[in-house]
Amino acid sequence: MTAPSQQWSDLKPRVLSAAVMLAVGAVEIWLGGWWFLILITLLTAVMIWELAQLSQRLAPRQALTIAGLAALCLIADEGWPSLSAWIVFPLVPLAFMATPRKQQSAVAAISVAILIAGHGLFVLRDEQGTIAFLWLLGVVIVSDVMGYFAGRTLGGPKFWPAISPKKTWSGTIAGWIGAAVLGACFVAAGHGSFWLIPLSPLVAFAGQMGDIGESWLKRKLQAKDSSNLIPGHGGVLDRFDALVGAMVLVMVLTRFFPLPIGG
Repeated sequence: MTAPSQQWSDLKPRVLSAAVMLAVGAVEIWLGGWWFLILITLLTAVMIWELAQLSQRLAPRQALTIAGLAALCLIADEGWPSLSAWIVFPLVPLAFMATPRKQQSAVAAISVAILIAGHGLFVLRDEQGTIAFLWLLGVVIVSDVMGYFAGRTLGGPKFWPAISPKKTWSGTIAGWIGAAVLGACFVAAGHGSFWLIPLSPLVAFAGQMGDIGESWLKRKLQAKDSSNLIPGHGGVLDRFDALVGAMVLVMVLTRFFPLPIGG
């Protein structure tokens, strides 16, 4: 296999896996309600399971127990609004801290980010509408795709070689540009104000930091992927780490001002 073909060897399985995930996601987003909550809960639980698997020292069944706890917490928070996330969500990081594992504090903190993102994705679709959810998903996808192709085509200086040796500045900046263009398209279509344009690359950057954060953890835990559940992508956390980072930022920002998109 030649060097150029090796460079793109993971493209076909990545595209096929992404197509399946997009098809399933599109149906669930369209259905909304409990169907969408089930999907978000499943993704959240699997990411928590992967996190527990990566970091555990003993008792493999602990990972399934913590994942089940995360699923119950998310369903309880969304299904019964009287049970605040402030009450149920801390149970998951406490479970990580109470069991023997590597990088305990970091893993507990990442579990909080995953839960916040799961909660935020459901709230965004349920309260802000499908357009807002598609914008967020689009920003993450466009940033990832632009970064992948620009980084491998243009190359150049590495963004953070000590943590993520494959990421380049060319790919990172291309991701920002793609996100800004996507934001401008939503504005041109009448689905947002001007502020959506600068907000989009900021959210893309948060997604890139989510990816970097997971890369840092995998290096610390000496793991290549969070699991091997998704061909060409590794694990669910490998695929959705950027979405977690982006959603957490959106959740923080919406505490201070309304999201400049909706409908």
